[in-house]
Formats: sequence, C-alpha cells, structure tokens
Amino acid sequence: MSIFQKWRDSLAKTSKRTFGQIANLLGATEIEDEIWDELEALLIQSDLGMETVDLILDALEKRVDTEGLTKAHELRIGLREELRKLLLTPPPLNLSHKPTVVLLVGVNGSGKTTSAAKLGHRFRNQGKTVLLAAADTYRAAAIDQLQSWAQRLDLPLIAGQPNGDPGAVTYDAIQAAQSRQTDLLLVDTAGRLHTRFNLMQELEKVHRVAGKALPGAPHAIWLVIDATNGQNALQQAKAFRDAVKVNGIILSKLDSSARGGMAFAIQREIGLPILFAGLGEKPEDIEPFDPDAFVDGILADFKY
Repeated sequence: MSIFQKWRDSLAKTSKRTFGQIANLLGATEIEDEIWDELEALLIQSDLGMETVDLILDALEKRVDTEGLTKAHELRIGLREELRKLLLTPPPLNLSHKPTVVLLVGVNGSGKTTSAAKLGHRFRNQGKTVLLAAADTYRAAAIDQLQSWAQRLDLPLIAGQPNGDPGAVTYDAIQAAQSRQTDLLLVDTAGRLHTRFNLMQELEKVHRVAGKALPGAPHAIWLVIDATNGQNALQQAKAFRDAVKVNGIILSKLDSSARGGMAFAIQREIGLPILFAGLGEKPEDIEPFDPDAFVDGILADFKY
C-alpha cells in the first residue's frame, strides 16, 4: 500500500462523515447566500471549532470578491488551500543528543503507551538504538502493556513497580540509556492521578528529575491526543501545553475517528505541530504527519 493510500484509507471515516457532504454542497450550483450557512454548519460538524470555521469562511468570502467566483464548485480549490494553510509543516526532529530523552504525555486512553512502542519500533528500524521507560506507575496495566509491546518488538525496557515513583523510573532509565550509549529514550508517563493538578505536578517532577539525571533533558515532550475525542481533545492539549511545555503532538487513532477535522483546530488554537499520526493498529502504523496527505485524504470525495 502506498503512503498516500494509507492516509486516504485511515481518513475514510472523517471524509465520509461531513467532508463528503461538503463536496456535494459545492456542486455545480451558483454561489448563493444559503450556501454559506450550510457550509458553516457542515464545517462545524467536522470538528474544526468555531474560531477555525469563521477564519475559513472569511477567507473564502474574500476569494469570491477578489477572484469573481460565481460557481459553488469554484470554492473547492479555495477550501482546500485554506485548510492546508492551517496545518503546520512538522519541523525536522532533532535527535542529535545521545541519548535524546523524549517524554510522552497525555490522558489515559489516548494511545500513549501504544504510541511509545510504535515509535520505538519505527526509530529502531531507522537504525537508532532505543530504550523504553514505563514511568506510568499509577496504572499497573500501563506497565504490563508496555512490557508486552517491548517483548513483541524486541525493544529494551526499564520499568518500575506499580505505584512506585515515576521520577525514579525516569532517572534510572536515563542512567541506563547513558551507560548503554542509547540514541533515544522514550518515557511513557502517567496519564491520570486523583486530580489534573496532581497529574501536572507529577509531570513537572518527572521533568525536573530528567534534568538532574541529564542536563538539558528532556529534549522533547510530545502530547498524545486521541483523534476520536474531537473538540474535547482541544482542552486537554491546552492544559498540557501550559503545564509541561509540550512541543509536539502525536495524533493517535486517526483511522478509528470520524473527527479528524479537530487537527485543524489544534493547529489553529494550540500552535503546536503534529509530528506523527496513528493510522492503524500494527507496529508500523505510525507515520510522520503529512499535511498534504491529510488534507487530500479528508477531501477524497472532492472533484476539481
């Protein structure tokens, strides 16, 4: 399967849910006042969020005025271009530190542990030496899950005891990564404690411990967001960004979601690049985020 086809298949639910209706709306009819209300409603249903929808509609109305558009289908190219503008092109990953320490954060159920394993598999296949750290000690199943993935993919793992100190696990993992001269350490952190405040405090502690173990660490903090959560994921992203200085997003379960449009709202309102996307359940089903493939995938029914 080509990468483009993989993106298209993974975005089929999002494409059919509302963007297919938008394709029908922007048919061969004249551009009339009613079309704007219908387009607004469909874009909102696509989980873009009100601010993003208003931005797109304003841009399209300006195009109608400046380019003299009269047919609804002429808006299709404009819509694609405006959607593409909203997506940041992911920056090159800086893995020059040895080890490069990456914290994976996010709420329970977001796909964080699975993403850690898939990323480890991906980077190992690219010739990097990888170490996983199971620092989500508050959820015993997270340790078991990452251990299972590590055994399946033949990846080394540092794990603590259930209800142990996540900071201690992180410290031990960094020490191990240094002694083994590992290229990349992926730390799976806790996703839920008694309150969000406690969770953020714990993550800040892990961050501090990492810096004590290795000055400059962590070198990256990636937030894993479940694409099936739609607009609800936006508030999660804001909370983590403000608390632990997230610098990149992994969009998981994109193949299971009909709410892929939320990616535009995240980029618009959070301002963080989407680095990777989960496009399936297999170990190799995580891909660097491709803005063009993403837009073309959700607009698969569009004819230009």
